[in-house]
Amino acid sequence: MTRADEPFPPPGVDLGHPNVARIYDYYLGGTTNWEIDRQFADRILQAYPIIRPIAYANRMFLHRVVRHLVKRGIRQFVDIGSGVPTMGHAHEVAEDLAPGEVKVVYVDYEPVAVAHSRRVLSKHGDPRRHTVIHADMRDPQRLWSRVAETGIIDLTQPVAVLLIAVLHIQQPPAPGSGATEDLGPCLVKAYRDLLAPGSYLALSHVTDDGVPPGHLEMLADLKRWYNASSSPVVFRNHEQISGFFGDFTLLEPGVTWTPLWHPEEASDGDQTASLPSPNESLLLAGVARK
Repeated sequence: MTRADEPFPPPGVDLGHPNVARIYDYYLGGTTNWEIDRQFADRILQAYPIIRPIAYANRMFLHRVVRHLVKRGIRQFVDIGSGVPTMGHAHEVAEDLAPGEVKVVYVDYEPVAVAHSRRVLSKHGDPRRHTVIHADMRDPQRLWSRVAETGIIDLTQPVAVLLIAVLHIQQPPAPGSGATEDLGPCLVKAYRDLLAPGSYLALSHVTDDGVPPGHLEMLADLKRWYNASSSPVVFRNHEQISGFFGDFTLLEPGVTWTPLWHPEEASDGDQTASLPSPNESLLLAGVARK
């Protein structure tokens, strides 16, 4: 049974399977999701209600990253795998600190995320500084060309690339390519190479390394459920997640749990994530400079 206000899906939306972007939107309290997404998410939340504060903690990490980098002088952001507009997008956070200055290009492959981002930006954005494009992160050169074509971002100048809660979703090779491994590490290297000097890379990633022992069963269940019904996931350890930054210089405090990354950048309007300990956030995160 669907809600009375169920949104009409844009062309290309697969409603036969729950989608990670729409599931995440539901965790965050958003409404850009369908019954199939809610049924999947409710099953998880019933078994593991801590998933919702984990999602909040990750979203608040995004907010703090944007504030920190704006204070460091960054005025251009490319948010890859930006998802649906829930609990404050990057441009909204940046606008509080540098009104009229920050430019943001959102990128997603999920049609719902793109359609709703366009709707939000049409009401609460500036078309000269904010846009969204539909692109596949598995084609870095094409995606980067699409960003350039918007005319919003000057790719010869420093840019902050955001890969927030993206890389633990497996990035499979294109059909017929002959490759079998997850493309995540080589894709991130390609984006690092594309960035101008002085740019930043920010990411967060689910891990099973260093989490409370009681959470390992939960992670195993989540992996099994997502692999069977939505998009396959991959968990990496601290060393592997740190490796995504290559030879970039990590900002203090390095790769750490999402609640521990510059907590002083929180604002009064941020959602509080009620987690008993930082490692119960299950996501490691960091930011590094080229």
